[in-house]
Amino acid sequence: MLVLRVIEGPDEGTEFRLPVDEPQLIGRSSEALEITDNTVSRRHSELTPDTGQWFIRDLQSQNGTIVNGVAIKDRIRLEDGDQIRVGSTVFLFGSDEEKIKARSAVQVTTDFDLGTEIEARIQSNEDSFMGTGLDPSEAAIEHLRVIYTLTELTAQIMNKRDLLDEVMNLVFSEFRPERGVVMIPGATEDAPLVPGVIRYEHPPQTEEDAKIRVSRTILSAAMQGEGVLSTNAMSDPRFEAGDSVQQYQIRSALCAPIIFGDQAFGAIYIDSSTVHNAFTRDQLALLNAIGQHTGLAMANADEHLKRVNSERMAAIGETVASLSHSIKNILQGLRGGADVVEIGMKKNDLSIARNGWGILRRNLDRIVGLTMNMLAFGRKLQLELELTAVNKIADDCAELLAKQAAEKGVALIVDSDPEMPPIAVDSGLIHQAMMNLIANAIDAVEVGDGVVTVRVVFHESKPDLNKPGSMTRPFIEIGVIDNGPGVEPDKLGWIFVPFNTTKGLKGTGLGLAVTKRIIDEHHGAIRVDSPPGKGATFRVLLPADLDVQLDPSATTNKQGDNSESIGLRIGL
Repeated sequence: MLVLRVIEGPDEGTEFRLPVDEPQLIGRSSEALEITDNTVSRRHSELTPDTGQWFIRDLQSQNGTIVNGVAIKDRIRLEDGDQIRVGSTVFLFGSDEEKIKARSAVQVTTDFDLGTEIEARIQSNEDSFMGTGLDPSEAAIEHLRVIYTLTELTAQIMNKRDLLDEVMNLVFSEFRPERGVVMIPGATEDAPLVPGVIRYEHPPQTEEDAKIRVSRTILSAAMQGEGVLSTNAMSDPRFEAGDSVQQYQIRSALCAPIIFGDQAFGAIYIDSSTVHNAFTRDQLALLNAIGQHTGLAMANADEHLKRVNSERMAAIGETVASLSHSIKNILQGLRGGADVVEIGMKKNDLSIARNGWGILRRNLDRIVGLTMNMLAFGRKLQLELELTAVNKIADDCAELLAKQAAEKGVALIVDSDPEMPPIAVDSGLIHQAMMNLIANAIDAVEVGDGVVTVRVVFHESKPDLNKPGSMTRPFIEIGVIDNGPGVEPDKLGWIFVPFNTTKGLKGTGLGLAVTKRIIDEHHGAIRVDSPPGKGATFRVLLPADLDVQLDPSATTNKQGDNSESIGLRIGL
């Protein structure tokens, strides 16, 4: 049984058992693990099992989710002994005590220090070289090859955890050590270094074999920008009995800083107990260069994260401003309607009060629509698929909007096949999408002359003209057709973009964006046909075969216009 153990924070000592194959939410929500830390967001991060492994992702929390001292951006895999910080709380993740001990085998020695004289030291800004064993030109080529490979890796990876993992793979490939660890800063500034990535040439057979003890002196030198080489420590007279290097029988060790400018991101430490694989000064120089390039990539990843956060805050500001504007308009409508009702009550005139109530009701409907769209837009959609008659949803939407259409003198017509087979959809979300489309059509047409038609058609499987010998997939087409002025050509490109509206003060710019997201989540598509001055037709295409399902364990939603792909799948 996997365990999350609180090792720091208000709930220190609390343990949470993680059930098999059941995602867990970290946060202050009632559905999340029960923690009392008020610095944690309501929905902070999510733990998800997947084929025997566990992954964690941040849910755009206020303070972020930090794993082993690194703020995560994407979904990452957890290993025994990983430390997860959310707010003021730190969790230790692991399957059982023994595995956690094995995963936490890296120990920084505190009882003895090494002397300042070590086999070799190289400052991070010192020119690297390849001195012995190779012709200078060959050495330079070999050095450049490694750095070029590293540059390719660092240019492609923005996640710091993945970056360190790939750097360690490269180090093991080039230096062939027995063991290695990347030490990174802890969750707080004054916290000691913690292992970020651990690697063994061969899996350790015992707990003792798994232990990697690193001298604090070596690490301190690395964090101050010095690469350190310790060779044949067992026979070096400077390492007397009781010294940490001799005590733990490290015959050869390299430690290089991961540094950029004045910022130290950690250190790369490798060692070997095989005399035939004693490290050399030229290898120290190369490892130092690797550390510098890794530091540059880490700094770049930090800048990228800052830029993403800045863009996210700007988007939040734009969202708040747009919603505030829409809510203000609705509140003004409510206030105006309430004033008319009050005037009617004072004059004891029921006709005036009825007019005011009509204004109030329309704005209450706008609040309901805005709230539902905000909920759908702001949260991850979890589809609850069930066999549903889509034509019945169209009838229900038309019934709910019949009064709104009648007040405007709009003819609202539903044309659907009553014998249409049910398909697997989330009925609530499809209902919301159709309400948005039909309400938009009613708003778009002229008073007294408007006609809105809702047509639901089932398309059976047929020979695929694009792929001889194969059949198209069955699908349902929902068409919402109006005879209004249509959508201007220059606006067709952004009508599905959030907070862009063609309705002026009456629109929020969320309805179509939410509708498209709902259709995308169903692996469907939405298309718009709007010849100038001839109204608009919104066509929704939904797969009707039951084998088109979503992966319920997925932790990310893929957004974007998939109308072309769905069109190919169904043969349009």
